[in-house]
Amino acid sequence: MSSAPADDGLLRMGSPRGRWVLLTTVLGSGLAMLDATVVNVALGRIGDDLDAGFSALQWTINAYTLTLAALILLGGSLGDRFGRRRIFLVGVVWFAVASLLCGIAPSAGALIAARALQGVGGALLTPGSLAIIAASFHPDDRGAAVGAWSGLGGIAAAIGPLVGGWLVEWHWRLVFLVNVPVAIAIVLVALRHVPESRDTSAADRIDLVGTALAASGLAALTFALTKAGDIGFHGSVPWAAAAGAACLIGFVVVEARSSHPLVPLGLFRNAQFSAANAVTFLVYAALGVIFVLLVLQLQVVAGWSPLVAGSAMLPVTVLMLLFSSRAGALAQRIGPRLPMTLGPLLAAAGVLWMGQVGEEASYVVDVLPPVVLFGAGLSLLVAPLTATVLDSADDHHAGIASGINNAVARTAGLIAVAVIPVAAGIGGDDYTRPAAFDDGFATSMVISAALLLAGAALAFAFVRRPAPAEPTDAVDGARLHIEECRHCGVAGPQLHPADHAH
Repeated sequence: MSSAPADDGLLRMGSPRGRWVLLTTVLGSGLAMLDATVVNVALGRIGDDLDAGFSALQWTINAYTLTLAALILLGGSLGDRFGRRRIFLVGVVWFAVASLLCGIAPSAGALIAARALQGVGGALLTPGSLAIIAASFHPDDRGAAVGAWSGLGGIAAAIGPLVGGWLVEWHWRLVFLVNVPVAIAIVLVALRHVPESRDTSAADRIDLVGTALAASGLAALTFALTKAGDIGFHGSVPWAAAAGAACLIGFVVVEARSSHPLVPLGLFRNAQFSAANAVTFLVYAALGVIFVLLVLQLQVVAGWSPLVAGSAMLPVTVLMLLFSSRAGALAQRIGPRLPMTLGPLLAAAGVLWMGQVGEEASYVVDVLPPVVLFGAGLSLLVAPLTATVLDSADDHHAGIASGINNAVARTAGLIAVAVIPVAAGIGGDDYTRPAAFDDGFATSMVISAALLLAGAALAFAFVRRPAPAEPTDAVDGARLHIEECRHCGVAGPQLHPADHAH
């Protein structure tokens, strides 16, 4: 076993220390997960208070997603090498300080910078959350621990937007400031109860060059795409786009030659792995836009309060809590191709229906039916999608395969939020003008539905290999993760505990 707690014994689910470890990891992963979605509820109030244009609101979302997507693989590697509890705690403290800076930001620019720092903290703490559980619990209890972590995380995901909407009713700054006392509690409990663990077989070197190239390339490309919405393809935009492309090409070259790559390119030789990640990119590009714009549409055009608008997508989380594991089991019996095709089709139908939400919309009549249809599609899709990614990699690479898939999903959301609203004609102060925003929202939903349809077509054409029908040694790894997946799917696919469980 390459990773074990620093103390002598592995934890059991019924033990007091086991419950403390579970609480710590749920709260830690919840910090990063909720800030990826709850901030959407506050965008309108942020724009009004800081006199920010729509591009600044885009960057409020994208600054966080950018650093999280670019650094999440590095965060996992650092935890494996230097200690998962140590890096987890560094991430929690970093996240808390950045949240405090967000909460006191005097301008949109300061908020965007603090959000970028917040994403760094999220990248450090997110991979360690599930890895700590996998390394700390006894094999007989590991499945129950992962399931409890996932289920409690799903409950947090369900109530998060409600709490976020309630806080925004008081003031948007509270959405960030509330993270500080939670982070303090996490640190105090972790220092006392969470055992340290590391992977003794982890590489001696960290791929810092690859990480820097990936982060720089994504940053430059996102800047170019967002700026182009304001000024067109002029001025600094072509130079930023060229710099971003050069950095990303350099990243591929470095990874191909590295003895310790952040992203082993050989994984993409597997057609199933490549197809699943392509589907992931298309689906999560659509999700990134939908979760940002629907909440704004309900506030700007329909006139709903942040609390009510923030709760509009609650059925999606509830459906995924109830049915994701069943969809994963179905994919193991019949293969992932059918659910990965039907899921995006149902979601696309729901998104097209959402595009009709407008002024004086009724929740029961106009919002709930398309949201339920959309949630049913995601519930059918996400667990089989994750299963296909993990089934395409051997046990040794399951963790990195999952990390790549998570980074692909977050990168897709990053690029989509930069591009699709602009392509739909949303910009400037349109989020303060209901008629202009309504037109752009409807167009954005059509584009998002088209991405989901493309994902369905890609899955139907290229996803062939069925998931294994019988449990194997992967019960402690990939299969366990799929059957216990409850809250994955909104911000990014749930991370896999890699080979820490072996």
